[in-house]
Amino acid sequence: MDTRIPSLEKYQEEFERSLASPEAFWAEKAEHFSWKKKWDQVLSWNFEEPHIEWFAGGKLNITENCLDRHLEKRGDQVAYYWEPNDPAAAGKSYTYKELHREVCACANMLKGLGAKKGDRICIYMPMVPELTIAVLACARIGAIHSVVFAGFSAASLASRIQDCDSMLVLTSDGAYRGPKSIAIKSVVDEALEICPSVQKVLVLKHTNVPIEMVEGRDLYWQEEIQKSSADCPAEPMDAEDMLFILYTSGSTGKPKGVVHTTAGYMVYTEYTFRNVFQYQEGEVYWCTADIGWITGHSYMVYGPLLAGATSVLFEGIPTFPDAGRFWQIIDKYHVNIFYTAPTAIRSLQLFGLDFPTQYSLSSLRVLGTVGEPINEEAWHWYHQHIGKGNCPIVDTWWQTETGGIMISPLAGITPLKPAFATLPLPGVQLVIVDQEGKVLLGNGVEGNLCIQFPWPSMIRTTYGDHERCKQNYFSTYPGLYFTGDGCKRDEDGYYRITGRVDDVINVSGHRLGTAEIENAINQHADVVESAVVGYPHEIKGQGIYAYVICSKKNDDLAMLRLEIMATVQKMIGSIAKPDKIQIVSGLPKTRSGKIMRRILRKVAEGDVSNIGDISTLLDPAIVDEIKAGAI
Repeated sequence: MDTRIPSLEKYQEEFERSLASPEAFWAEKAEHFSWKKKWDQVLSWNFEEPHIEWFAGGKLNITENCLDRHLEKRGDQVAYYWEPNDPAAAGKSYTYKELHREVCACANMLKGLGAKKGDRICIYMPMVPELTIAVLACARIGAIHSVVFAGFSAASLASRIQDCDSMLVLTSDGAYRGPKSIAIKSVVDEALEICPSVQKVLVLKHTNVPIEMVEGRDLYWQEEIQKSSADCPAEPMDAEDMLFILYTSGSTGKPKGVVHTTAGYMVYTEYTFRNVFQYQEGEVYWCTADIGWITGHSYMVYGPLLAGATSVLFEGIPTFPDAGRFWQIIDKYHVNIFYTAPTAIRSLQLFGLDFPTQYSLSSLRVLGTVGEPINEEAWHWYHQHIGKGNCPIVDTWWQTETGGIMISPLAGITPLKPAFATLPLPGVQLVIVDQEGKVLLGNGVEGNLCIQFPWPSMIRTTYGDHERCKQNYFSTYPGLYFTGDGCKRDEDGYYRITGRVDDVINVSGHRLGTAEIENAINQHADVVESAVVGYPHEIKGQGIYAYVICSKKNDDLAMLRLEIMATVQKMIGSIAKPDKIQIVSGLPKTRSGKIMRRILRKVAEGDVSNIGDISTLLDPAIVDEIKAGAI
């Protein structure tokens, strides 16, 4: 069944219908999936507890909808083309039949290692086909997958394993990243020194680097899979059974495990994939996101497979062996839909037009962006030089917590406006509120973005800490889900995201909590206290600016900065390393001890002429020192 919206008039009709009768609207979208038992109730909810249930009483398995139901019609169609890091190396392709067989064999392998419905399984792997296979194999047996981006440190990995008591870790010996070979298994070994819940580690041979294998715990994927049958019936799951946990940074130091459940997530990701990209039968789709992030979950694994799409899975980076790699891959696989991050576009823009002009790019029909709002300059470069002026750009806004795209143009249907996410998808009830929570009506308003009614793929809880979910998303403005983002609604009713309003920095499309980075910086022996803010960065969107107080005078500030960055890399990962580190003697604090981050942001942004009132500070003179030492 094709659930695509064919016109702007149809979008408006669908949107109005979704507001008037949301339960009937989503029940209709759910009908064309394979259910072992239909639901008893479409929706039960309140935002006070919060409590959200979609399709309660329904029984299904999401992998039957991703794979089994496609076998008769498109069993021989390619599900994935895998493009390795080295363009000279041999890639692979998997038809739906082949992927189904691999997933079933992997599922039996997991069961053979003791995994069962409800167990948590941590996956820490590079972008290889086995990562996708592992995700689907977990879902096949009803185990809850927790994918951790394979760039996070051992400490970050350990905290995620501990939080959800993972019993099994799936990993690889190493990973390729451009010209580098990166150790993966050794990071897992270090993490597991403090993770007693892990019983077994399954290791994929990928780079063939020497590794240590712990007897009785560690097993090789390639050896174990040989023992596994490719016949694995799918475990029946309740609609609200957990599908996965994905950790995201928050405004406090501890990452929070966002929980997504089975049926609502399935219905929403498939519907949004089809409609945002206007996916057509037989097209080739490529999302460049790592599966360790929500974009990879929703629009590299589940959404495309649910829609029966053909996708490209890429292991490498956009600048290896040169800055034409993305464009070379697009031509190689005749990619029709290309979905990437503004950070990647801005970085490739710096290399000029020599690289994109070497390639035809004539197969492209739709371009997309994700992770952060795209700036107008990058939007126009992308539209003109990659899309040749012919491809609509879907500038998508959504979050780990929303599960799927919430605001976006529909490709070729919604009139575009550069740097605007444009309009909400059907079923998404947005409101903009002021600081006190008063809803701002009409157009031409700016405030904080909230959502007033549930959608099927929304967060259900934070794993093991429901109160944290309530406090983070539902307590700021009672009766509303608070996104944490500021937003403008212009005179045309189009939405433009203006950035985070909480203590979260969006670096290259990845959310990092300031407290988490500060906690890492403070692990350095010479650091007494630190404060971290974001500032505009021409490539990353936001850079990380750290103000650091040290316990003693240090004559070699360059070495100190390197040590602090190394500490952050060890505690979190290289993605969280500060771009700028300013050593200060104090921080601008109020008499109650609260850091006035507004001042630190102004200095980091270079706007020192507009600091504002500092009369409430304990030591106003510290501001002049910070301004004078700004980097």
